[in-house]
Amino acid sequence: MEIRHLKSLMVVGKELHFAKAADKLFITQPALSKQIMQLEEEVGVKLLNRTKRSVSLTSAGRYLMNEAEYLVGHLDRAVEATRRKGTGEEGEIRIGFVGSAMQNIIPELLERMSKAYPNIHASLDELNNKDQLEAVAHDKLDIGFVRLESVHGGFEKKTVFEDSFSLVVSKTHYVQPDSFTSLNQFEEEQFILFSNDYSQEYYDNIMSIFTDHGFQPRVSHRSVQANSIFRLVERQLGVAIVPSALQDGVDLGVSFIPLDHLTQRTRLMAVWNAKNRNEALNKFLNLM
Repeated sequence: MEIRHLKSLMVVGKELHFAKAADKLFITQPALSKQIMQLEEEVGVKLLNRTKRSVSLTSAGRYLMNEAEYLVGHLDRAVEATRRKGTGEEGEIRIGFVGSAMQNIIPELLERMSKAYPNIHASLDELNNKDQLEAVAHDKLDIGFVRLESVHGGFEKKTVFEDSFSLVVSKTHYVQPDSFTSLNQFEEEQFILFSNDYSQEYYDNIMSIFTDHGFQPRVSHRSVQANSIFRLVERQLGVAIVPSALQDGVDLGVSFIPLDHLTQRTRLMAVWNAKNRNEALNKFLNLM
């Protein structure tokens, strides 16, 4: 078995089309078919279901593809780390995050790391919660900063920040911080919320706020980007509820009304793979 066999399976498994996969791999379709056949002979089971019209992964093929993503990613990482050590760097840490983590947590941690470990390189990738967990599981990220209440087994986790919520309104809205009395003032308003694709648990937490106030919101727009939500509010297309930390650095025509009297809170959680052997991660965790 060679690495190219695993890479071929990964591409075919994603494309589910031999011609498209061959183009991406810069090889001919017969050569790609031969590699898959060699891989199937090696492992002794069928990895793909092939007809003239369709290609699909068998359950064994899906399992091997997921493992191949981890193995190839880890090998790429080891090669890159070796190169960095050869040039005097101590290593690299790959950090995923939701946007709100960049308001305070990530910059502070990177500042600490640059002072304590100036030869560790950090790469940053803004992703939603689901994509971060998948990337950590497949060794494409060392650590993720997510807004979740819980994560499944196999991940280590630590709550790094707990935040209250704020109501966001246009600066031209008739209710401003000094005239706010209750969320019930907004029962007839259109709401702009983070999509449940961002995090179902986070979305359910927000919806529980409305339940406590005895009404269901009229949701006009959903987004996974805070800046998009703020710009829609600025254009008077609705009001929003967001973590209070997101107001830092916002220079738009919106006002933030604190809802810290509510029992609901949102947690920013760091997650990483317990089996991750990256030395830079351990140093980062100590700083965290």
